[in-house]
Amino acid sequence: MGSPEPVTSASTALLTDHYELTMLASALADGTADRPCVFEVFARRLPDGRRYGVVAGTARVLDAITDFRFTDAELAMLEQTAVVDPETLAWLADYEFRGDIDGYREGDLYFPGSPILTVTGSFAEAVVLETVVLSILNHDSAIASAAARMSGAAHGRPIIEMGGRRTHEYAAVAAARASYLAGFATTSNLEAGRRYGIPTRGTVAHAFMLLHDSEEAAFRAQVSKMGADTTLLVDTYDITAGIEAAVRVAGPELGAIRIDSGDVGPLARKARDQLDSLGAKDTRIVVSGDLDEHAIAALRAEPVDAYGVGTSVVTGSGAPTAGMVYKLVEVDGRPVAKRSAHKESRGGRKHALRRHRSTGTAVEEVVWTAASGRPEAGENDLDLQIPLVRGGVPMDDLPTLDDARARLRRAQVSLPWEGLKLSHGEPAIPTTFL
Repeated sequence: MGSPEPVTSASTALLTDHYELTMLASALADGTADRPCVFEVFARRLPDGRRYGVVAGTARVLDAITDFRFTDAELAMLEQTAVVDPETLAWLADYEFRGDIDGYREGDLYFPGSPILTVTGSFAEAVVLETVVLSILNHDSAIASAAARMSGAAHGRPIIEMGGRRTHEYAAVAAARASYLAGFATTSNLEAGRRYGIPTRGTVAHAFMLLHDSEEAAFRAQVSKMGADTTLLVDTYDITAGIEAAVRVAGPELGAIRIDSGDVGPLARKARDQLDSLGAKDTRIVVSGDLDEHAIAALRAEPVDAYGVGTSVVTGSGAPTAGMVYKLVEVDGRPVAKRSAHKESRGGRKHALRRHRSTGTAVEEVVWTAASGRPEAGENDLDLQIPLVRGGVPMDDLPTLDDARARLRRAQVSLPWEGLKLSHGEPAIPTTFL
C-alpha cells in the first residue's frame, strides 16, 4: 500500500467514526441493518452552572447530511486500510440518507432531556451519522449557549466576535455563525461573512502600532486610509497619551478607541472623561482582552460602548461541548433504552412542548412518547419539534440564520428572570417526562 494522498479539504462522509462502520458491517452481516430505527439527540444535563442551552448548528447538520456521500477516494482509503469488508464497502458506495429528521429550531432553548433532534431510518443509514451530527451540534450549541449569556450580560451593547486565532480554522467559522445567532453584532472572521452573510468588523493589532516609528504615525496612516470613523488602538504604550494623539490626528469626530489590556473598567472611565474633555463626546469606547460573560456583566455600569470577545466564546466559556448524545430509542416500533448507571436513557420516540403562562413566561417543558400519549395543550403552549427532512430531502422554508437570532431573543424573554442569572442554579424551567 502506498502513502496516503494529502488531505486538501475537509471530507464529508469520513467525518464518521471507525466504530460506526464496525456496527454497520456487523449489522449488514447478521441482517439487522435494515431494521427501522429512531435515534435521538439530547443532553442528559446542562454544563455546570448553566440554566439553559441554545440549539445551534441544525442547518449545518442538514447540509452535512445532504452532502454525506462516500467518494471514490474515501472508498479507496477504506479498502486499502481494510476498515470494512467488500460487502460494507459496496453498501457505502451507494449511501444516501433517505429517512426523516425532526428537531428543535435553531435559536430555541433546550433543557436536560429535550429531544433536540430525531433521526428516523434504517439502523444502517442512521448509525453512520452519529459523529457528524454530534460534532456539529455539540460545538455550535456550546458556542451559542456561551454567546447568549454574553449578549445578555452586555445588555444591548454590541459584541464583536474575534476568536478566530484561538481555535481550529474551520471551527472558527462555525463559532462566528453560532455567536451571531446568539446575539453578537459582528465578527472579524471574513469567511464567516462570506459564507453566512454575517457583518464583519475589525481594527488593527499592536503589530501595526509597533511597525511605525511613532504612535501618531500609525494613527495617521490608519485614518488616512480608513477615515476618521475608524477605531484606533490606544493602549500600545500609554493610554492617556494615546487618546490625546488619536483625537489630535482624527479630530473630535474620531469613531472609536479600543482598549485591549489592563483593568478596563477604570481605564474606560478615565478614557471617557478624557475624550469628553477633548471634544470627542461621540467617540465610542471598545474594550477587549480575555472578556467573558462575567467580565462583561461587571462592566455594565462603565462607559463602554462595545466589547470584543475571542477566546472565551470560541471555547464555550468553560463548556466547550454541549454534552449531547445520539442514542437509539426505538427499533421496529419498540422502545429500547440504555440502563447503565448515570447514563440511562428513556426508550421510545419523544415529542415535546413548552408550557407558558398567559404572560408568555415559560414554566415547564413536557416530553412524552406514544405510549404515554400527548398531553392536553393550552393556548399558550408551544410544540418544539418541526419537520426538517422527509425522505432524505430537507423541507422547504426552514428557518434562516436571522430567524434563529430572532427566535432566541424571544425565547430568552420568555424565561423566568432567575433563568437569566449568571450564577449557579437549576435549569430555568423543569422538564417533565410522561
